[in-house]
Amino acid sequence: MGYGPNGLAVCSCITPRTSVAGRTGTIEPGARGLRRTRPGGGRVPPPPSIGGEVAGELAGVVVLALPFAAAEEVAAANREELAGKIVVDISNPVDFATFDSLVVPPGTSAAEQIAAAAPGARVVKAFNTTFAGTLVAGQAGGAPRDVFIAGDDAGAKQAVADVAAAGGLRPIDAGPLRRARELEGFQFLHMTLQQTLGTGWSSAIKIVS
Repeated sequence: MGYGPNGLAVCSCITPRTSVAGRTGTIEPGARGLRRTRPGGGRVPPPPSIGGEVAGELAGVVVLALPFAAAEEVAAANREELAGKIVVDISNPVDFATFDSLVVPPGTSAAEQIAAAAPGARVVKAFNTTFAGTLVAGQAGGAPRDVFIAGDDAGAKQAVADVAAAGGLRPIDAGPLRRARELEGFQFLHMTLQQTLGTGWSSAIKIVS
């Protein structure tokens, strides 16, 4: 749901590896008919269609490729439709007006607030620590990207991990959904370092040993 740079980048990883220009896809297979609204009014534009093979593999998975405020509103507006579905939150609740803090209160996260807005959904935090360009490129610094996955539903996390692995990524189980607090803070720091490092949004968070 949503197909800006991040949404298309995630789509590029959950479909067979080809150039983005040659892809068709959606990041909300199995979620047709959801009410798409934006804060302040207006509708999120519908995504393109997806091929049958991938749609079958991802049936019942909804990727909220939306800014946090919009994702929370869409989750609340569609709580009944999302009940039982795996909902992947990729947002980072950064205060883009100041770029100096997160907009969620201490002790919570965007993912947890989305889960509260749609209590029947199987919410998973994933893909929020990867920039769109590195997802499309398939690597950063010559190494596959790590995808940190947090959630309270083991089956939902495994499904997202399987999709990430199939796309050439290395899924890492980060623990329960409350670990999204650290993942969002980690990526906020990563974002603020882009100018300092001069990496131009092409860096990645990677665990090495």
